[in-house]
Parts: sequence; C-alpha cells; structure tokens
Amino acid sequence: MKIVTTPMCQEILHLAGVSKFQLSNSGFYGNADIVILLSETKTHNNSGIKFIKLKLNTFSQINKSINMVSDLLGTEPLNEPEDRQVIASLEEFYHGRGPENRKIKVKVYSNFLEEIVKDMGFTVVAGNNYDFMVYPDYMKEKLKEEIAFAGERAIELPSHKNTPLNPIKRAKMRYQILENSLCMKH
Repeated sequence: MKIVTTPMCQEILHLAGVSKFQLSNSGFYGNADIVILLSETKTHNNSGIKFIKLKLNTFSQINKSINMVSDLLGTEPLNEPEDRQVIASLEEFYHGRGPENRKIKVKVYSNFLEEIVKDMGFTVVAGNNYDFMVYPDYMKEKLKEEIAFAGERAIELPSHKNTPLNPIKRAKMRYQILENSLCMKH
C-alpha cells in the first residue's frame, strides 16, 4: 500500500507509528492508495485514491488525528515522544482555563481560528459587542477598517503558510499568541 502525505501532516503519520510514506508538495499523488492531508485541502478523486482528511487546529484534533490514522492503518501510535506528553498537558491546561476564559468575548474571522478560540474556552460572538477580534493574517487587508477600529483588541494569527509544518508546534504558537493577547490584556 502506497501512502502519500503533505508536509503539514507528516508529523501526524510519524506519531501514529506510520514509518513508510512519501511526501507530496505539489498536490500530485501519483499512484497512491491513500493520501493523508489537511481537511481544508480540495481534492478531486477520479482515480480511486482514498483521501484521509485531518483537522489539526486544536490539541484535541491533533490527538484524534493521530489515533484515527493509527486505527485506519493498523499501526501502534508512539506514546513515548515528548510531543504526545506536550499535547496532553496543553490540552488539559487550556480546558482547565475554560471557566475563566468564558468571560472574554471574541469575534473570529475564520473557521480554523474559531475552533482554537472555542477550544481555549473563550466565548465566540458576532457583531460589535466583543472584547477582542481574532483574524488570520491573510485577511488583514480585507479587514483593515475593523482592525483600525479595534486597535489593540485586534489579534492577528498566522495562517498555515506562515507557521511551522509540525502541527504541534503550530498549535502551540497560535495558542500562545492568544494566551498572551487575550488573557494578559483582559
């Protein structure tokens, strides 16, 4: 069985105990049997390839993805690496902050950021009754008037192209930005 993945998902395969796979940067998967990629990746399946789409925005999604890949491919997830312990401790920390964070109202401008904001326990709101707004870097120009209005309450988070490939490092970076910006300023 030929397994192909993208650089953004390769660490998940490693942690799921998958040792043999090929990387594709181009969206060309050749004669792959299974392709593992991010959930938001558009695919066209005319060749019978099985696509496994992963959500890797929150620590719980990362954990779920590791276990799902392991179950689907019949591998044993690696339980020893520091990364798995980091995921568990950070997931526990942020879920423990939920009651405290619920007081903070956040307007969010993307699905992936909404998942993170909700996972950290913040209250997601619509309209202009917010304490902070959170937006991805790729929307900066489109939202420039609202960002100017919000001032220091506008928090920019990096999108996939401006973050580490490793999903754990990527999540840690985003959570830390939100922790520093929303919790420390409120």
